[in-house]
Amino acid sequence: MSTPSQMVRESADFLRSRLNAQPDLALVLGSGLGDLANEIENPVYIPYQEVPHFPVSTAPGHAGRFVFGRLSGRMVLCMQGRFHYYEGHDMAAIALPVRVIKALGCRALVLTNAAGGVNWDFSVGDFMLITDHINFMGANPLRGENDEAIGPRFCDMTHVYAPEFQQAARQVAAEQGIPLREGVYLGYMGPSFETPAEIRAFRTLGADAVGMSTVPEAIAASHCGLPVLGVSLITNMAAGMAGKRLSGEEVIEIANRRGPVFQAFIRQVVGALPL
Repeated sequence: MSTPSQMVRESADFLRSRLNAQPDLALVLGSGLGDLANEIENPVYIPYQEVPHFPVSTAPGHAGRFVFGRLSGRMVLCMQGRFHYYEGHDMAAIALPVRVIKALGCRALVLTNAAGGVNWDFSVGDFMLITDHINFMGANPLRGENDEAIGPRFCDMTHVYAPEFQQAARQVAAEQGIPLREGVYLGYMGPSFETPAEIRAFRTLGADAVGMSTVPEAIAASHCGLPVLGVSLITNMAAGMAGKRLSGEEVIEIANRRGPVFQAFIRQVVGALPL
């Protein structure tokens, strides 16, 4: 059976054979946010099912492929869709793409997601800079035997979301005149939405937004030494806050509506990150 580092190497070698340059950074695009990949110049498309050891993304609105090319003057490897714990993938499968991204030479990882607002001061359509996270998924991608070729047994999580990347995002938001919220993202297993009681508990714990992704990827990135920028698009107010039922269709609708502004923001951030 292949070790995690062997799987990373085999996946990376395959992708390297399909790319015509080394990527500077990678982006993971969340639900309804995949259209940013359409902005990439001279794109190379690589479906996940062609990559050794990769699972297939089944989440609605996720194209399930890599898109490689130039964006804002930098070579980017974009994940147009991601893998979620609720789809039945184990945490190792969710960590694999992040480790492969690092092996390809990327110097930064930009994680985006659609999230529910937990902070009463937030509104639907807001952007939130992730300053920290709470892992409430009941699992960790580093569980099990550690592969020292990838990272240490116990990895520090103090600065998962790079402070210098956060500052670059703040500067871009100021230049574009975009209000940028900041806060803590809580990762929830899903696929059911949270209950109103859970949202009240999460708010007490210090969460500002809640979603079903991002946290495993951020942990895997920290483990392998890949600095992260995280940005959430608040697509709905969480359960019990708006007095209505929640739906996945609403998440996609709001993400699509705010997509052009979000894309313009992330596009400029890509060029501004201090790599």
